[in-house]
Amino acid sequence: MRHRKRGRQLGRNTKHRLALFRNLATSLMEHERIETTEAKAKELRGITDRLITLGKEGTLHARRGALRVLRTKQAVSKLFDDVAKRFSDRHGGYTRIIKTRQRPGDGAHLVAIELVEGATGTQVTVTDKNSEKQES
Repeated sequence: MRHRKRGRQLGRNTKHRLALFRNLATSLMEHERIETTEAKAKELRGITDRLITLGKEGTLHARRGALRVLRTKQAVSKLFDDVAKRFSDRHGGYTRIIKTRQRPGDGAHLVAIELVEGATGTQVTVTDKNSEKQES
C-alpha cells in the first residue's frame, strides 16, 4: 500500500526522476513556458514555486540552494534578477498549467506550464474558445 507516500514515480528510479525535474525546472526558468505531460507538470509546480520563493529571499544561501536544483548559472541569475522581482508582491501560485493537446504517439495528455506573469511583468490573459462561441 502507498499510504502517506508523496509524489509521482513516473516509471523512473529516483536519480532519473530527480534529474528529469532538474532539467524541466531549468528549461522553465530559461524559457518561461514549456510543454510537457500533465503528470510531470503537476509535480514541477511545487519545485518551481520553491525556487521562486528562494529567488525572492535573495540571500547567498538561497542562491546556493537554487544552484543545487537548476543546471545553469544563467538560469539562476535570471531567477534572482528577473523572475523574483516580477513576483515580489505575490504570495505563491507562480505557475499556470494549460491543457494543450494529446500526443499522437501514445495519447499522453500534454500541457503547457508557464510562469503566471509574462516577461513584461503584466498578467497574461488566456481567452476561452467556448466563451467566444457563446457570445457570438
